Amino acid sequence: MGISPQLTAAIMLSLPSIILIGTLLGRSLRKLSIEAQNQLAKSTAVCEEAIQNIRTVKAFAAEEKEIEMFSKEVALGSRLYEKLGFGIGLFQGGTNIFLNGILLCTLYIGGHLLSTEQLSPGELMAFLMATQTIQKSLTQLSLLFGSYVKGISAGSRIFEYLEMPPSPMMVSGEIIKDQSLAGNITFRNVNFSYPTRPEHVILKNFNLNIPAGKTVAIVGSSGNGKSTIAALLERFYDVDNGSIAIDGKDLRSLNAGYLRGNVLGYIDQEPILFASSIMENIRYGKPDATNEDVIEAAKEANAHEFITKFPDKYDTQVGERGAQLSGGQKQRIAIARALLKRPSILILDEATSALDYESERIVQSALDDVTRGRTVLIIAHRLSTIKNADIIVVLQRGVIAEMGTHTELIKKKGLYYTLVNEQDKENA
Repeated sequence: MGISPQLTAAIMLSLPSIILIGTLLGRSLRKLSIEAQNQLAKSTAVCEEAIQNIRTVKAFAAEEKEIEMFSKEVALGSRLYEKLGFGIGLFQGGTNIFLNGILLCTLYIGGHLLSTEQLSPGELMAFLMATQTIQKSLTQLSLLFGSYVKGISAGSRIFEYLEMPPSPMMVSGEIIKDQSLAGNITFRNVNFSYPTRPEHVILKNFNLNIPAGKTVAIVGSSGNGKSTIAALLERFYDVDNGSIAIDGKDLRSLNAGYLRGNVLGYIDQEPILFASSIMENIRYGKPDATNEDVIEAAKEANAHEFITKFPDKYDTQVGERGAQLSGGQKQRIAIARALLKRPSILILDEATSALDYESERIVQSALDDVTRGRTVLIIAHRLSTIKNADIIVVLQRGVIAEMGTHTELIKKKGLYYTLVNEQDKENA
């Protein structure tokens, strides 16, 4: 401006068009970059799923099909990245053309001002040098923008998770430090449907009282809400209506981290182990536990004997998802992991249904030992494993159809009696 107001005005008039075109092109490039990144994630997911389930893939000779699916997804991603590369190149090339156009305009207008003696040769050279400095900076900025577009789209999901606030149930609620909960569980007028299927009600006015130290088994055909009860007790979901209380304290008033880490022990049908040692997998239940605590929990879970037979004993690596161990061994390690935190309440979600007879017998023996003196909720598929339960609850379409001991329900000759007979015929 100090050298030549006329040349500065000419440049300032052309800049808005450059900024407008750059903004529009930049917006489309960011959108295209996000699409390309999502497609890359999709192709990676196809590959990862095939590798994780490689035994199933091999069992059905589906290698070629998986390769074809992966190649198809990669080809789509490749086309999107080609478009993105072309767009970034067009943006950078267009920026250079506009900037060089400004330089040519400066020379043209400057030559005219020079011929009319409105500008000296020295002033024209000084203005050109200043213009070229700005030009080089803007050129570098256009190159940086290309990297920015790719980087911001690649990191968008990460930033999304980093900025996501923690669930209120994990950061709020009561933590009881001066006493342990006895384990009296009360379901009162509970109604629940999953968020993805709000029109399909799973539990309807469900009422159940589980006294401390008692074993309650919940049975029924698939889809009647058995596992949903365990999920609600673990606070994987909150009830739509009604309440669930432990020792008179509503679950929603308790801190979920405290509840899961100190009060509840959850053992699933298909336990997931991490690709580390047996010691670390058991210690996962209580990170500050000593080696002696881990060994004691393994003994309670009837796992110590088979662990000590391995060459590396507790340092044995279990492999990806526990692939180096049998089903019964994985289940006993999962039981030890749950017992390590000394929970007041044990939740067994069909803990033996996926095992063979011998493994089931060993695991059931371990469960019989560790459930004494604890409140136990058993989600049962094999009815032979819950005959000794203090209370058996039969669910049908989200409501309690029958309730009592094994002997009482057999005498009623109702729904439970029918289920037992059907399983006996299948076993026979």
